[in-house]
Amino acid sequence: MARRGHAGAVRAVGTALCLLLLAACGRDEEKAPRVAGGDAVRGMALMAQYQCGACHAIPGVQAAGGEGGPSLENFGRRSYIAGRLPNMPDRLVAWIVDPPALVPGTRMPVMGVSENDARHIAAALYTLR
Repeated sequence: MARRGHAGAVRAVGTALCLLLLAACGRDEEKAPRVAGGDAVRGMALMAQYQCGACHAIPGVQAAGGEGGPSLENFGRRSYIAGRLPNMPDRLVAWIVDPPALVPGTRMPVMGVSENDARHIAAALYTLR
């Protein structure tokens, strides 16, 4: 009898663990920051237009295999922008518009991206998870 009770407890723990893992599925999508006024599809096109791929590898952007800057793969999971700034939508938009204003001495140049276009690009970057 004791053995059957132990097996039942093990089964219950296993079931609880499976339910917990299933509940966690898709949570990364829920945690992805939302950029007010940002359209991720438009942002992907803008990254091609501004030639971000000349320096960065960017999944989903044609001919974006640059190696001069960091790969933007999984950018949406990163905690920091440029390794220094908390990765929050408003900061990311500001970074895309004028990187040296936020991190003096950065190798990332001002590319002439408008604030509106930066919102779309930021929305696209957060989809890279």
